[in-house]
Amino acid sequence: MKVAKQAAGAKKRKSTMAERSNTLRAGVLGANDGILTVVGVLFSVAAATTNEFTIFIAGLSDLLACAFSMASGEYASVSSQKDTEKAVVAKEAQLLKTDFKQQLAAVTAYYQARGVTAATAKAIADELLQKKPLATVIRIKYDLELGHYMSPWQAAFSSLVAAASGGIFPLFAMTFAPVAWQWPATIAAVTFSVALTGYLSAKLGDGLVKTAVVRNIIVGIITMFIHYYIGQWM
Repeated sequence: MKVAKQAAGAKKRKSTMAERSNTLRAGVLGANDGILTVVGVLFSVAAATTNEFTIFIAGLSDLLACAFSMASGEYASVSSQKDTEKAVVAKEAQLLKTDFKQQLAAVTAYYQARGVTAATAKAIADELLQKKPLATVIRIKYDLELGHYMSPWQAAFSSLVAAASGGIFPLFAMTFAPVAWQWPATIAAVTFSVALTGYLSAKLGDGLVKTAVVRNIIVGIITMFIHYYIGQWM
């Protein structure tokens, strides 16, 4: 009965930090992909032709294609993750009914491994499994919070908007900068934007900011270099 009540009441809870971080992560990755794919197409086409309308249409088309591609990819990926999490919760709920002793032993062992005496660990496990059995088991075994599943729609929307927003940087620079400044303006826009996504990704993932920024800038420069020479060969 308590397991069923927990599962039903979990839907009313607010989103967790992990859920919000996942949405932000999808946004940062989407922005980075939007920047690099759009500048890649812009440099390839601009190196092959000087027709500004052709360059703009090619960049805009790629921006839209990249945004929807990233969104669909995130939706599929996060949907799969959500299905897996739900399957795990269902399995553990069943085990609580059919093999409660094994679940109790798992929770007890968890606290013993953290330095708690056997008697105290058993007392903690008894109390937790009496009050919140399902929530306790999935937290200890899988580091999941009951009722909190990653949202595929949020990840998809975040990725869609971010990829489109990221791609606007090089597209705007190449389209609206004076002809004499199109190339340096686009390079500057890409360098700034990939540095920004590198900074944000490092902050979200508790990584090294300087390393992430430098790595993104190098990847951006290599991307522009490769696509420029691809356009030159056309």
